[in-house]
Amino acid sequence: MNDRKSTVLPTEIRELLPELIAWRRDFHSRPEMGYEEHRTAGLVAQRLRAFGVDEVAEGIGRTGVVGIIRNGGGPTVGLRADMDALPITEVSGRPHRSAIDGMMHACGHDGHTTMLLGAAYYLARTRRFSGTVVLIFQPAEEGKAGAKAMLDEGLLDRFPCDAIYGLHNVPGLPAGQIAVSPGAVMAAIDSFEIRITGKGGHAALPHLNRDPVVAAASLIMSAQSVVSRNRDPNHAAVLSVTRLVAGEADNATPDTATLKGSVRFLEVGDGAQIEADLARIVRGTAETFGVQAELLYTVGRPQTVNHEREANVARRAAESLTSCVSVAARQVPLLASEDFSYFLQARPGAFAFLGAGEKSPALHTAHYDFNDDLLGPGAAFLSRVAEAELSR
Repeated sequence: MNDRKSTVLPTEIRELLPELIAWRRDFHSRPEMGYEEHRTAGLVAQRLRAFGVDEVAEGIGRTGVVGIIRNGGGPTVGLRADMDALPITEVSGRPHRSAIDGMMHACGHDGHTTMLLGAAYYLARTRRFSGTVVLIFQPAEEGKAGAKAMLDEGLLDRFPCDAIYGLHNVPGLPAGQIAVSPGAVMAAIDSFEIRITGKGGHAALPHLNRDPVVAAASLIMSAQSVVSRNRDPNHAAVLSVTRLVAGEADNATPDTATLKGSVRFLEVGDGAQIEADLARIVRGTAETFGVQAELLYTVGRPQTVNHEREANVARRAAESLTSCVSVAARQVPLLASEDFSYFLQARPGAFAFLGAGEKSPALHTAHYDFNDDLLGPGAAFLSRVAEAELSR
């Protein structure tokens, strides 16, 4: 984003930008895994108190932090950011690169946390709303269900929200572009494990063996038909076998092989049908190759489904900021998953995408780094959403 656009941010956010950049880079250099975000959570709580936030609660969902800003009577709106990192070794070479081997912020949660801190600063200082803002700093989004943990520990009982909002940076979208639409915008994710048991033996005597590796190879290819040939082409879904473990010696057929993978889909109900189709293929493969095969299918987090009214509120908030952001015609669904979905099952709300730049490295890669040019616009967007909800 260019300097002209940064100058038309709200004054409070524009003045805070140097600190936001410093905070974000500090978070990036000291990443913490899910439920281990003790330093990050401590700094978040410290800054919220320094901003004059009315109440700060720590330790919700183990390492989650919640801040409350009140201004008279009215509804309550929640704003959420995630804090955890990924087990990836960074190779960016930047001065603020991760100082911890095997761990980095490869998904931009350092930026999401910082943007919500910027919104907290603005909302605590200006209080141009009537009601209550609940600032939710969530742990363990990366596959550890931190949102569910916060909900299970009574987050919305202690801090009721009439609506809840979040956002995620998305490489490939123009930098600073907001995309938000009603409906399913991110996929549900299930996982599976297939255990194949055959009969091992010498590789030179295959007729005496029951080869689980050949059965596994056949099963991998057959499983691709679950989506490509058995699903409505209008229903976005993907089945990926991501691990195959079998054998130790080059000259021996092993006794067992294990496959693992994931299933992602946008349409409610497709997961159960995919599970049934996969189970049928597993049974058929076992019969064909004379092996035993067991499918262990685990239902994971649900689709992220934006509610229509709240998606429209978020879109209008973005449109009111077109001097510092652009607004996409529609939000193109992604087959990645997000545990913000648990919040949207509990309360109405919307999850927006914030473009990170068309040339940004992909998420979950060793070269990724959050685009600091998004900090101001992201903080402004979250602030404007809260003001829009609390002006009713």
